[in-house]
Amino acid sequence: MLTILGFAMIATFLVLIMLKKMSPIAALVLIPALFCVFVGKGAKLGDYVLDGVTSLAPTAAMLMFAIVYFGVMIDVGLFDPIVRAILKFCKADPLRIVVGTAVLAAIVSLDGDGSTTFMITVSAMYPLYKRLKMSLVVMTGVAAMANGVMNTLPWGGPTARAATALKLDASDIFIPMIPALAVGLLGVFALSYVLGRRERKRLGVLTLDEVLVEEKETESTPETVLVGAGTGTGVGSGSGSGTGFGKKAALTGGSGSGTDADIDGTAAKEHEESEESEDDERLAGLDPNRTTLRPKLYWFNALLTVTLLTAMIMELLPIPVLFLLGAALALTVNFPHMPDQKARLGAHAENVLNVAGMVFAAAVFTGVLTGTGMVDSMANWLVDNIPDGMGPHMAFVTGVLSIPLTYFMSNDGFYFGVLPVLAEAGQAHGVSSLEIARASLVGQPLHMSSPLVPAVYVLVGMAKVEFGDHTRFVVKWAALTSLVILAAGMLFGII
Repeated sequence: MLTILGFAMIATFLVLIMLKKMSPIAALVLIPALFCVFVGKGAKLGDYVLDGVTSLAPTAAMLMFAIVYFGVMIDVGLFDPIVRAILKFCKADPLRIVVGTAVLAAIVSLDGDGSTTFMITVSAMYPLYKRLKMSLVVMTGVAAMANGVMNTLPWGGPTARAATALKLDASDIFIPMIPALAVGLLGVFALSYVLGRRERKRLGVLTLDEVLVEEKETESTPETVLVGAGTGTGVGSGSGSGTGFGKKAALTGGSGSGTDADIDGTAAKEHEESEESEDDERLAGLDPNRTTLRPKLYWFNALLTVTLLTAMIMELLPIPVLFLLGAALALTVNFPHMPDQKARLGAHAENVLNVAGMVFAAAVFTGVLTGTGMVDSMANWLVDNIPDGMGPHMAFVTGVLSIPLTYFMSNDGFYFGVLPVLAEAGQAHGVSSLEIARASLVGQPLHMSSPLVPAVYVLVGMAKVEFGDHTRFVVKWAALTSLVILAAGMLFGII
């Protein structure tokens, strides 16, 4: 009974958010509360929720202060050189922009944290997608899949969990998997190429100057150039190889950035004006003349960020504490005056509130799913229904199961609850725990878009994409990427 209710609860949640019948926060709270009553444990709902909140509170704190920290770093211009390089490479070609998104997300993912990857990637690429009216769900999907493959790094989480759960060395799990993971990453790049060609076919190939000229024909107000690429910056056609963006954003951006409810009449007009104002602010965030730039403190901020990421990888302090200290130091040094500090905190308050709210709402979902025993029941049902003839192929079975299980469960639940059972079943048929552990990493490209992963709400929130739209787009491609990794692992004899 618990198994049926568990799958029904997950299915209800996914259907409602993909059909946009409920907002993710409301669905994460109300659906598990209702199913908790169905299970007959409504009296314990409070305990389950508090357990979930307690387990996710450090994550919420980390995300809150990470958003403030990287928001400040973006404000002061730390990532402007990266943006210039991307702009120089992309040249307003949708194909290059999508491929550039995948490459940037993969590079930034080396820090092992999905939230920081998504904040940097979206901040750099959002102006390009909005300016050229590209699909924003393409950006979120490609970034999530690239990060999912790179999330298998030993300091990224899953590999360390697998090593801990099965008492293995993380390097013994990860290093042999590098060829298969490399194939998976190449698969993401190939997919981004295909999606980019599709966007290019839909939109055509433009130069940034052509885009600006087109907009100047419809806009009478002067435009502010964003971060340039090349040897100069300018508006419209002119000498030099520089390129830039205007401050004004096209409001007919890509699919997936709409709202849940239908708004008409005056409300629609007010909503459009609000969206326009927000997009103007987002595009102005990379203005090379913005007052928040701190060029004299560039190397201090770079050193602070490298130190922070190094300390995070070496686990010198808990990650929430590191970001708390980093955010406080960054604010104090870059904006010593109190009004400036309040302004920066206010500028990033919306993202902080949205993400923190989503994390605590997810705590209700995970608390009920775990507390009622639904997770254990579903996992045991799946393991018990593995045919006896598949015993010698338990590594393959583990790889296949990791795709849906790491999507519907937290990594902790899968690696500490399900993986030991799968490893024990494999050992009974002569399959080593190392093979099982390596196969368990296969599902990570899809896992990073799970509604139970707090970082995905940073991604869709900053990109202004509905979670349901992102889910509809990314699930099939992420599952395909996972299967590519599994096939490569079997082909190379790793799994």
